[in-house]
Amino acid sequence: MKQNIGFIGLGNMGTAIVKGILASNLLSGSKFYLYSPHLETSSKLHENYGAHIEKSASDVAKKSDIIFIGVKPNIIASVLKEIKDSLKPDAVTVSIAAGVTLDTIAKIIGEEHKIIRVMPNTPALVNEAICSLTPNDNVKDSDLTAVKTLLDCIGKTEVVPEYQIDAVGGASGSSPAFVFMFIEALADGAVKGGLTRKQAYKFAAQTVLGSAKLLLETGKHPGELKDMVCSPSGTTIEGVQVLEERGFRAAVMDAVAATIQKSKQMSGK
Repeated sequence: MKQNIGFIGLGNMGTAIVKGILASNLLSGSKFYLYSPHLETSSKLHENYGAHIEKSASDVAKKSDIIFIGVKPNIIASVLKEIKDSLKPDAVTVSIAAGVTLDTIAKIIGEEHKIIRVMPNTPALVNEAICSLTPNDNVKDSDLTAVKTLLDCIGKTEVVPEYQIDAVGGASGSSPAFVFMFIEALADGAVKGGLTRKQAYKFAAQTVLGSAKLLLETGKHPGELKDMVCSPSGTTIEGVQVLEERGFRAAVMDAVAATIQKSKQMSGK
């Protein structure tokens, strides 16, 4: 890739994306232009990889061909207003702010600009993210491919239309919290049964990891994989019955629905 890559905001997600790309050796650190009010992270990226530290968000915009906006949704408007006059005509602006629509961004920086919304999730911190990408009509196939290539460095990617982004947030954006709660509950049950806390977390977490990998790599329906574990008159089917009696699946579906509704509210829908 020949493009210069800019990052405005280096929180956990922005930093994870930068580090993932750099670790892949797709680009050298000299192709990165960074701005964050907190210098500690950007200074480390400069020292370790040679990334450029800029004095302002507008300085990043002037030098970058693809600009990731990694700030919180409540301040993204002010950042976009700051950089709108500094953007290169052919630059691609990538937003990872939840609930901020393509139309909202375009109204601030200009309808003519290329914009891509990205919904990542926290497994990006270990290069196991799933990111949705949603381009506006100005984005060329080559632009989308370039951004997809960058994000493939931190996990998997999927292009979706904007109307599906709220559902993506429920399925992957918020759901790591639900998975962590499930792991914690599994571990609590195991501790009650006699395992140490350290053992319980290891067994529970590795089981969730392995189960997800089994589903992805076999392509089998999750119900089929569940049935493979449930032996006749065995221990597993007893536990499955308890989960069904307590409304396990309905509770998860309601939780996802709640996150989707909140996402729609944030988008002004």
